[in-house]
Amino acid sequence: MFLNIKNLTKKYDKVEAVRNVSFSAEEKEIICILGPSGCGKTTILQSIGGFIQIDGGEIILDGNKIENLEPEDREIATVFQSYGLFPHKTVIENITYGLKFRKYKKKDAIEEGKKMLEVLNLRGYENKKVTELSGGEQQRVALGRALIVKPKLLLLDEPFSNLDTKLRVSMREELLRIRDLFNITMLFVTHDQEDAFSIADRIIIMNKGQIEQIDTARNIYLNPKTEFVLRFIGSANIDKGYFVRPEAIRLSENGEEARVVGKTFKGSFIEYIIEYNGNNYKMIRLNNEEEYQINDKIYIEMEMREI
Repeated sequence: MFLNIKNLTKKYDKVEAVRNVSFSAEEKEIICILGPSGCGKTTILQSIGGFIQIDGGEIILDGNKIENLEPEDREIATVFQSYGLFPHKTVIENITYGLKFRKYKKKDAIEEGKKMLEVLNLRGYENKKVTELSGGEQQRVALGRALIVKPKLLLLDEPFSNLDTKLRVSMREELLRIRDLFNITMLFVTHDQEDAFSIADRIIIMNKGQIEQIDTARNIYLNPKTEFVLRFIGSANIDKGYFVRPEAIRLSENGEEARVVGKTFKGSFIEYIIEYNGNNYKMIRLNNEEEYQINDKIYIEMEMREI
């Protein structure tokens, strides 16, 4: 494995923020750590980056143990949630900042910086102050500053949280393009399921400092291993250890009778609340399908699955 985390543990006083966390990543893989606030995902990212001292475990990158190395010696670059750009410096000065620690001559550093600007579609921005840029442009500058030092691993802390909906979509595509262009392994943390599902090869679901499940987005959604994962990911109808997703409730002329007791228009689909066998269930239908009204009788089929 290119990245191997073994029994990572971090305590703050007597509280274990992360406890015996183990996972691995292949080269060029994008891994997402997903979970609610306080679950330990940022602690893992900071531990790998070397910004906090761990209390136990090993961090192995490309065959080398790095848990005792300083951040600048780990061949890892980090893009922080706030971007961490220098407001008094120009775009080119921000992007080339790390090269001065690699003993680049100023002329050579500027040439490398201009190449990076081309890659990130920021040509002509070199002499602008970062305060003049949009949120998406600032994020690309932060990416350029991280990538220019040619790290083996790129860490991203909530990379889309400061962007509006349209920019989030374009930056997801940008990260995939960068991964393929630089052949780089990425690890990012988020609390947003759509971000995780959109670009991650595998997702790590965290809860209270421990891993609940590691899998592809599809398997996590369709085959949750714990009730926490089921409740955290998407929407589900749960009854006595069994569940059914709202979209898995099907209409059928030969089905069993149910009654519509609520409905909400949500753009591309309509969410219904149906009463069936004394219980209420969520059911969704695309908005171009037959629409039902409150108190309509419908006939349904559904297969409850064990958690």
